[in-house]
Amino acid sequence: MRWIETRAALLFISPWILGFLIFTAWPVINSAYLSLTDYDVINDPSFVGFDNYVTLFEDPKVGLALWNTFVFTVMSVPTQLVVSLGLALLLNSATKATGFFRTAFFLPKMTPPVAVGILLLMLFNGQSGLINEILGVFGIDGPAWTTDPDWVKPGLVLMSLWTVGSSVVIILAALRGVPQELYDSALVDGAGWWKRTLRITVPMISPTLFFLFIVDSINALQSFTEAYTAFFGAGNSTYSNDAALFYAIYLFQQAFEFLHMGYASALAWLLFIVIMVITAVQMMVTRRFVHYEGGQP
Repeated sequence: MRWIETRAALLFISPWILGFLIFTAWPVINSAYLSLTDYDVINDPSFVGFDNYVTLFEDPKVGLALWNTFVFTVMSVPTQLVVSLGLALLLNSATKATGFFRTAFFLPKMTPPVAVGILLLMLFNGQSGLINEILGVFGIDGPAWTTDPDWVKPGLVLMSLWTVGSSVVIILAALRGVPQELYDSALVDGAGWWKRTLRITVPMISPTLFFLFIVDSINALQSFTEAYTAFFGAGNSTYSNDAALFYAIYLFQQAFEFLHMGYASALAWLLFIVIMVITAVQMMVTRRFVHYEGGQP
């Protein structure tokens, strides 16, 4: 009976297994081989050993792309978490039309990333962008978001807030799971809203915040579409490209613009190692601040 159940389970998940082996496992294994070759897609790959990895440490663009990616990640992830938590707290306290606002916050997440990149140029244009026009109403001279290297990444961070709807929905679900008895006890003790939020809400939803922190960091380290569309798409040379050169963009350029597929595969493996190390460090450092109701898992 157990074998029959196991065989039935394997039969049901076989489409996923085949999809994983064909579209994930095999490309990963093949990229590891290609990273040791000189391959331009047209000709057969020729084995060069670790030359591609040596070139990584000699290529100044790799350091620039990594630095831009790290700065963007450090700026965007905490900002997204704080904004998502604030919006979720507002939704959680709403008594009417919660479903409407939950949908309204989530809808921007459905916007194609290419459209978000174009929207960035429209909103953050230093001359006629809507953001600077709004700032001008308050007497603030807005910066050149798309041409000043110091403001390119802050502009991208602000645009990343366009898609925090999914995080808001996830945090809202966690907030609904916090026992009301804890808030009632805190009210009896005279705790205000701010203290209840810091001492009850945040610790009780810390596993969800920890999950989003990890996932958002991984996504930020792989940022590509919005920045590429805004600063590199269609041969764009008008805007400050170097400040927006993220690692995934440089990898894409090497692979599909310059046809250095072997070198791009080495870049991909370096990114994998970087993400794995950063995620491991995050889990070791931040896990101690996560509260689980049944104790540590």
